[in-house]
Amino acid sequence: MIFPLVARRLCVLLITAAAVLAPAHAAVAHPFGPPSTARVGADGNRVTLAWLPAEDDWVALGRSVGAFEDPAAGADTSLTGEQKLARSAAVRTYLLARVGVTQAGRPCAAELAPLERLLAEGARFSFECPERVVDVDVRVGALTDLHEAYRTMLTAETPAEPAKALLTAEADTRKLRFDPSAAGGVPLVVPAVALVAVLGVLAALLVRRRRHSDVRA
Repeated sequence: MIFPLVARRLCVLLITAAAVLAPAHAAVAHPFGPPSTARVGADGNRVTLAWLPAEDDWVALGRSVGAFEDPAAGADTSLTGEQKLARSAAVRTYLLARVGVTQAGRPCAAELAPLERLLAEGARFSFECPERVVDVDVRVGALTDLHEAYRTMLTAETPAEPAKALLTAEADTRKLRFDPSAAGGVPLVVPAVALVAVLGVLAALLVRRRRHSDVRA
């Protein structure tokens, strides 16, 4: 348990140092590195999505929207870079504008959770759709405005087709079809089992009544 804690603290220190020391032209971090990841799931009318970029990509995003001070003017060292990102209204506005879900052409109401653990948990969204979620369009266009080479690997956590999709600057939206039974629907096995149970009870009652009638006769 000690090593993950040390690793997390090191990440926080790195993002703070990068935010303070990186020159202005370093707003583009590593668009040619591994893609960001996004985990998406569905339950009833709700879609959840967690977007997790690399630490230096968070720095690039923060610098692009002014979440960090100008190093030449002196930086506030009382907060970590992660805390500055979490407290930035501009970061939240950016994320809500670049990540979204639509159902039948209508946007699903978006909610962005506090960014208090963004390095470990990413940006966590929930989208309330008008109808039960089956077919929806998922968009993740964050960072592609900084450099067109940025990509995001979208992975479905509840059964969906496709299960994975690579989103790019040219194609930042993908239609997903979720399994209705895994997205808040009622599996057919449930009423079947209930029917069998009811029939079993009725059968037991009929047998008991017949035995009771035989004894009285």
